[in-house]
Amino acid sequence: MLNKINNNQILFIDIETVPQSYSFESLSDKIKILWGKKAKYFIKDEEKPEDVWQRAGIFAEFGKIICISAGFMTNNKFRIKSFYGDDEKVILTEFKKLVEKSFNSNNKYLCAHNGKEFDYPYIARRMLINNISIPKILNIAGKKPWEVRHLDTLELWKFGDYKHYTSLELLTEIFNIPTPKDDIDGSMVSEVYYQQNDIERIVKYCEKDVVAVAQLYLRYKNQELLSSENIISVS
Repeated sequence: MLNKINNNQILFIDIETVPQSYSFESLSDKIKILWGKKAKYFIKDEEKPEDVWQRAGIFAEFGKIICISAGFMTNNKFRIKSFYGDDEKVILTEFKKLVEKSFNSNNKYLCAHNGKEFDYPYIARRMLINNISIPKILNIAGKKPWEVRHLDTLELWKFGDYKHYTSLELLTEIFNIPTPKDDIDGSMVSEVYYQQNDIERIVKYCEKDVVAVAQLYLRYKNQELLSSENIISVS
């Protein structure tokens, strides 16, 4: 299947998310109750809902997107553009413009690591919450499986073994791809955003993830990796 897809037809993406508020105490009473109901499925032993609030960023109902990085191949170059900031609606709107301009036809694809379980539905849900219509490539309602243009480097690695989860960090290591986890990792994003106010650091991390996903995809196709001089960030 992969050999039938031109690399130029793919938009590689990654998102970074955080809880909607850094402090559990600042939440409304209703949200505190609803988070408690959600958290009861994974809190352990003597933990309380407030103890695990920093995990809220992985849930679209309690988190928000602060960065979407997107990369695409053209003319032997890999170009990366990031949409980021404090205004999630602006991030989503600008990302939607990119998708609808260049990646919304039937022969275009999205690719992310664990994208089918996380990135794609998270973006779609946050778009609805922000009153933004979902672009065609993300809106899978009513589509047959072969009509959904979503690639997932995690799913491709499973080879049908749906119990198996392999992190992007591990796959980059075993495929000898430069790791994107050389500064921060996902568990640190909320603190870097809320406490250190360093979103540029998060953007760099997100862009490294996008490059890693693209490199991994190329390895799956037994193709040469991107060279560092051919990776370009665009404003």
